[in-house]
Amino acid sequence: MSDPNTTDFTNPSTFILLGVPGLEAAHVWISIPFCTMYIIAILGNFTILFIVRIEPSLHGPMYYFLCMLAVSDLVLSTSILPKTLSIFWFNSREIDFSACLTQMYFIHCFLTVESGIFVALALDRYVAICDPLRYSTILTNPVVAKISLAVVLRGCMLLLPGPFLARFLPYCRTNIIPHTHCEQMAVVKLACADIHVTSYYGLFLLLSVIGLDVIFIAVSYIQVLRAIFSLPTKDSRLKSFSTCGSHLCVILAFYIPSLFSFLTHRFGHNVPLHFHVLMANMYLLVPPMLNPIIYGVRTRQIRDRLLRLFTHKRT
Repeated sequence: MSDPNTTDFTNPSTFILLGVPGLEAAHVWISIPFCTMYIIAILGNFTILFIVRIEPSLHGPMYYFLCMLAVSDLVLSTSILPKTLSIFWFNSREIDFSACLTQMYFIHCFLTVESGIFVALALDRYVAICDPLRYSTILTNPVVAKISLAVVLRGCMLLLPGPFLARFLPYCRTNIIPHTHCEQMAVVKLACADIHVTSYYGLFLLLSVIGLDVIFIAVSYIQVLRAIFSLPTKDSRLKSFSTCGSHLCVILAFYIPSLFSFLTHRFGHNVPLHFHVLMANMYLLVPPMLNPIIYGVRTRQIRDRLLRLFTHKRT
């Protein structure tokens, strides 16, 4: 009798997502922190959008970029959590082949967009601290709009070949994905064909997009920190460092888990599969949850406007 997992077929109409392999009995318990993080991400990011929308003093370049970050976080978390929770709660493991590729595209596209937003925020802080007198003339609304459009187009266009490369691969081994969502390498590894082109494409994106973004961000913040420590008074140094500190916390929360997940996927062959799956979910869920909390606590203008809003309601 043939093994159902090795049935000969090509281009399956559906894939089967296993959730967290090896921890199926704990799916309900795992869903509790996942759902909690998702709720916090939804409430927090919508709060950032609402506060910036109603407060005219926040209609500036940095806060426009923060709104883009909030939208990106909402898309990222919503791309995976509803399906993941349906697996955990209702054992609904099937996902349509086209829906799988669409989910894969949105995840990687908005990860790239989010990385570009961090570059834009680094540029904003560089101009604000290193050349404050020209801030309003350099980062005008048309310039901010062009930067925002470039960030979105870069993510959308560079990631567009990914789903097409995956769609035209022959899948003749199994349609079972040992993951909670359609992660690109987890999908293409199911193909019974040479996947070196897809693998090299992913490595190219990592080095040319994320790598360059990290270098640009690092250079910008080195210049920013040098400018901060050269300020004449302690109060001005603390004020500038407070704003930059929130940016650095958000950047580290985004890049460190994603880099760790990438390294374990490429080189950590001895890492348990369930650990890799959990880490892959963490770097998609933790930043969208932390970003609005960090900006809400560390950015004085947002914090003060939020406190005034609640104080006004109580009055």
